[in-house]
Amino acid sequence: MMDALDPRWFSEDYATARSRFRSLVTEKGGQLDSLPIAAKGPDGGDLSIDIGWFGSRTPDRVLLHISGTHGVEGFAGSGIQLAAIASDELTPGPDEALIFVHALNPYGMAWVRRVNENNVDLNRNFLPPDMPYAGVSDGYKAMNSTLNPTSPPRFDFYLLRSVYRILRHGYNTLKQAVTEGQYGYPKGLFFGGNQLEEGPQIYGQFLVDHLSAAKEVVAIDIHSGLGKSGEDTLLIDANRTDPLYVSLHEAFGDRVAPWDADTSIAYEIHGGHPAAVCRLLEKSKVEFITQEFGTIPSLKVLFALRQENRWHHWGEGHIHHGSKQGLLDAFRPNTEAWKKSVLKRGQEVLLQSAHRVFN
Repeated sequence: MMDALDPRWFSEDYATARSRFRSLVTEKGGQLDSLPIAAKGPDGGDLSIDIGWFGSRTPDRVLLHISGTHGVEGFAGSGIQLAAIASDELTPGPDEALIFVHALNPYGMAWVRRVNENNVDLNRNFLPPDMPYAGVSDGYKAMNSTLNPTSPPRFDFYLLRSVYRILRHGYNTLKQAVTEGQYGYPKGLFFGGNQLEEGPQIYGQFLVDHLSAAKEVVAIDIHSGLGKSGEDTLLIDANRTDPLYVSLHEAFGDRVAPWDADTSIAYEIHGGHPAAVCRLLEKSKVEFITQEFGTIPSLKVLFALRQENRWHHWGEGHIHHGSKQGLLDAFRPNTEAWKKSVLKRGQEVLLQSAHRVFN
């Protein structure tokens, strides 16, 4: 058996990651739940949100670990999950459960896209029931032609135009406006959708059906693409004076940061996954941590997203296009050092969280 920091826990593609996850959950005595979606993979195969459940099916305390909310980012979370399950270090007791959600956005992971089959960013799709799927910030409107050109890819001074906008409006202001989520450009980056998507619907119903009676839930959602390469930031949907932030900062230290464009690597978002889980499990005490691993500089990440999105809509939108490699380089760097760091830090946070939730 490979050790916990072996880079081979990272899979080459979704189908391999899915097969390994399903087999390992069963091998280690967990219960496998698969939530199929209508979309198909590049080979025409079925796609599903796979859930590995260890421990009580009616738990009071839950450690919930999610990968692949942003499809292509799922390789990091999948690797952490596989290594953790294989290690046997996490063992829930009576009235406790350890739950791994593998590939919340299976289409994006399979097709090497950040978004789902409808070009929807799932971390902008979980709007409250009373909030309309509408609205675009003025900053996004100003950047739309730069972010989302409606023509086949060609050289168009993207970097120069972006730097000009940053100098004019300020980096943090522009970062917030562009990335918070938009609901007016269906083929654009960071599109939050027109309604709650199929994957989030069935995932949310699963949580309600199985975890509504839980007293305490600690959730960890794995992402990549923001921050210093190989290092992680633990993003919390709370300001620095909130008791939740204070508690988590005491537990995890200075890598805890708020979703705030002015004081951290991140930005406030509309329709986010953290708020949705808290809302769905309203009777539970929920601590939701977004573990974000850095890769390459943010403008290069945005360029990779822009290139892949442009090829998908206006060029050759197939799985073998070169822009897919650019996206992998931005969200799953193929270096041993990066992979080992992700595995190490990912499993550390899992173990620390287990100590918080399991008695």
